[in-house]
Parts: sequence; structure tokens; C-alpha cells
Amino acid sequence: MSNKKIKVGIIGTGNIGSDLLFKIQKSKIFVCGMFTGINADSEGIKRAKELGIPTSTDSIGAIVENPQCCEIVFDATSAQNHLIHAPILKGLNKFVIDLTPSRIGKMCVPIVNIGDALSCDNVNLITCGGQACIPLAKVIMETHPDTTYIEIAGSISSKSAGAGTRANIEEYMQTTKSALEEFSGVPKAKVILVFNPAEPPVLMHNTIYASIPNPNLNLLKEKITEMVEKIKTYIPGYRLSLGPILDRGRVVIMVQVIGSGDFLPPFAGNLDIITCAAIKVAEEYAQRFLSNK
Repeated sequence: MSNKKIKVGIIGTGNIGSDLLFKIQKSKIFVCGMFTGINADSEGIKRAKELGIPTSTDSIGAIVENPQCCEIVFDATSAQNHLIHAPILKGLNKFVIDLTPSRIGKMCVPIVNIGDALSCDNVNLITCGGQACIPLAKVIMETHPDTTYIEIAGSISSKSAGAGTRANIEEYMQTTKSALEEFSGVPKAKVILVFNPAEPPVLMHNTIYASIPNPNLNLLKEKITEMVEKIKTYIPGYRLSLGPILDRGRVVIMVQVIGSGDFLPPFAGNLDIITCAAIKVAEEYAQRFLSNK
């Protein structure tokens, strides 16, 4: 790859968009060519201006007006907004990484299907719960194909759930459940998300419950541990906090995510996990398709 950095655009100037911007600022591959939203009073816009980043309050209109500002676009708005943005960005021939639960593009968990996802021009990162739990659910089904049911119970700090997260809660549930069933092959799944108001703020926790007739806990522990180490290569704060154990006839696994602290506080692992995944997809795309440009 040449030494010339690849320009990216970020739509959405809230917590997720701002964390992406700070990660891009650290990157040796990317530079932010446009940071755009709709709120002229956005703290994110103010910070970006102070960093010398091109900004706009015309949302996607800024990229339409100046399509040369970026080759890759991160959409950190909402599922409803991405319904509008997706066809416009497709018409501009942009590679799009969608951080909303819109389910428009190819659903992707980098450690599971990055190769397939990069063949599409719109990659959907599902949800934070999907990124945290789908790889482990897939391991469960691979080691125990007779598993009949998997349930994910997520807990995040209320302080890490901004307006975008709260606006997308219904889409979060539906998208995570559908992706869990599709990626793992489990016959039935359920997803629960709790906003915890505790002070000090709690870390992101996800508990996986699996109905397995005759679980081999030693084998499952081995394979789960292997998967956790792979995920940590691009989500450093990801860790196994419990299990697998057998509790009242169910296999229980708990994972925790501590944020990287680039912009968001460490307790906001639910946001950090999806921005880390977004950067991983962008890096893989740049490596595979933009190296000769």
C-alpha cells in the first residue's frame, strides 16, 4: 500500500461518530476527509473543527456535494437515516460501513465473515451485542449442533446509551436476534438489553444462555477461549468473565467489554466494540482493494 492515506467520511457526530474520529486520528492508514451531521451545536463538530477536520452540518449532503472527500463512509446515525443514506452512497460508489442496526447491507462480524462481507459495497455491523456474542454462539453450535436455544442478556451503562442507541432499541432487538440465528444456525434465539443506571457506571456485560442436551464443557471452554483471543486482536477490551458453566440445566457464558478510551470512557464498551469492528472492516477493505491505487 502506498504511503498516501485513504480518506474516510463519517456521518453522525455523536458519541459513536466522535469515537470513530479519534480512532481515525490515530490511524496510519486513514485520514478523515469529512465529519458531518445535522446539529450546528454538536460538541462533536466543535471538537472536529479544533482538530482541523473538514466538517459540515449538511449530513450526507456534504458528501454528495463533494464526493472526492472520501472513499469509505462510516454511517453512525440511525437505522431510519441509513435507509435514506444507503442508496445515495451506492450511487456515489462509496464503500459503506453501517454502524446502525438497519440490516440493509451485508451483516458482518469481522472474525466470522470478513471475507464474504468485503465482496459487498455496504457492510452492516449488526449491533454491539451481535459483535460480542455471535462469535461465541457460533462456537456453541459448531461444538454442540444439538443446541436448541440461545439467549443473550446484555447490560450496559445508562450513561453509554445516547440518543442514537435509544432511538434504535427496537431495531437492536430484531437485528441482533436475526443475526444470531443466521450466523449460528440455532433454531431459536432471544435477545434482552438492560440499561443499568448504577453509579459508578457499569461495564458492558453480555450473558449467553444455551440449552444443550449433553454439553462437553471442557471442549467448549477450549474453543471459546480460542475465539476470545481472536476477537481481542481487534477489540482489546474484550474478555471472558465467566464460564462456560452449567447452571440449572443451561450452559452459561459471560463476556465483558472495556472500552479503549480513545474518546469514550472505558465503561462504554458497548460503543467501543462496534467502532473497533468498523475500523477492522475498513482496514481489511483498504488492504484488499485499495492497496494498488
